[in-house]
Amino acid sequence: MLKIHQLFLRTFVSIFFAVLILITITTYFWSKSIYIDQIEKNISQNIDSLSVVLHSMDNIETVVTLLKEKTGLRITIIDDTGKVIAESDKNKDTLENHANRYEVIHAKYDGMGTSIRYSNTVQKDLLYVAKRVAIKDKFYYIRMADYLDKINDNFIKLTLTVVPIFSLFLICAFFAAYLISKRIKKETDNILNFLLQLTRKEQLTYISSSYTQEFDKIARLLKKVAIRLSRKDKQKAKQTAKLKLANKQKDEIISAISHEFKNPIAIISGYSETILNDDDMPPAMKEKFLNKIHGSANKLSALIDRLRLALKLEEGKEVGTRTKCSLKAICEDVISDLQSNYKDKEIHLVGIDCKLKVDEPLMSIAISNLIENAIKYSEDDITVEIKENSLHVKDSGIGIEPAELTKITQKFYRVSKNGWNNSLGLGLNIVMNILTLHKFRLEIKSKLHEGSEFIIKY
Repeated sequence: MLKIHQLFLRTFVSIFFAVLILITITTYFWSKSIYIDQIEKNISQNIDSLSVVLHSMDNIETVVTLLKEKTGLRITIIDDTGKVIAESDKNKDTLENHANRYEVIHAKYDGMGTSIRYSNTVQKDLLYVAKRVAIKDKFYYIRMADYLDKINDNFIKLTLTVVPIFSLFLICAFFAAYLISKRIKKETDNILNFLLQLTRKEQLTYISSSYTQEFDKIARLLKKVAIRLSRKDKQKAKQTAKLKLANKQKDEIISAISHEFKNPIAIISGYSETILNDDDMPPAMKEKFLNKIHGSANKLSALIDRLRLALKLEEGKEVGTRTKCSLKAICEDVISDLQSNYKDKEIHLVGIDCKLKVDEPLMSIAISNLIENAIKYSEDDITVEIKENSLHVKDSGIGIEPAELTKITQKFYRVSKNGWNNSLGLGLNIVMNILTLHKFRLEIKSKLHEGSEFIIKY
């Protein structure tokens, strides 16, 4: 299969030679026809001149001989009966009657006759022109003939002059077509290279064309297609990255849930197996083991409850009943419960009391999560401050990196760096959802190695 420029060049070369041959043949026959017509006119004029001269001269043969020398034409004078009375090239007595010659017959009826034929007398092809004229009250046929080989020689000279001009024109056209073919090749190669880069998803080079409107339009359309494909590839890459992140998060979630469930299950399994296998276990130790089992079961239940609560809050199903409650009373209850679990930490409650219309159990969970996080990741005391429009939970712990601040409230998100461990990664997400249900807002301020401040805006 040929390329465009090869097809174009081959087609033009074929047309070039076809036109050259056609022009040569046409020029030959057209020029030959014109040339012969011109020769006929010249011979006819010579016949007219000779007929005038013959009116005043008696020696016809002498005139014919002299005119032959001057013009190079064969001249024959024929009387009305067809008898040759003068001949420039042969002895008139040896010639047969010319009454039946084609040109003589036509001259007899039309006044003038022409023919081209081979002459046995001179053994050459001749162009004959005959006219019927009246000389001294008698009719004669003056016939003159020119040799076709001489005509052909003159015509060939003319052809050799004309054909090179046409050939030069066609060669120039061929050269122009060759240049156009090369430019088309360049443009098509650019387009093909661009398309190959596009299919291979390589770094695209700039494509443009100012050669023709069609190539310019193709280049602009290809640029648009490349831009669209690039955008789609970027979107696809983003979606792939999101899927990878989602898969990673899913793996982390499964790992976190497995880890959180594994410890209490291991405790329950281990202690229960010990009790079952030891019939002589002292009652005090048995009670201790049963308390461990009970505590682990409660922990499992709490984990399940937290998962269920997170899902319900996310779907907006956990609405509950809102009543006007004392924020200070809620905080005191929460602090009391946490203080029993974290006896080595002090939680200070300061500020004023505020009455808020809230779902008390949910608000208790939110405040409890914030305070418990502060306790876990701070070695010093915790301060809970109630203000007119906000509640502040401050710690002096390890702090949170700025890049993590916008992520830590996401479901199952766990900050693993510098020891931050948010259990299943649900605590702050539950807080956010509870506050969203109440149309409250959570703000987080933190500095690494200095501490964090969680603020509920109501």
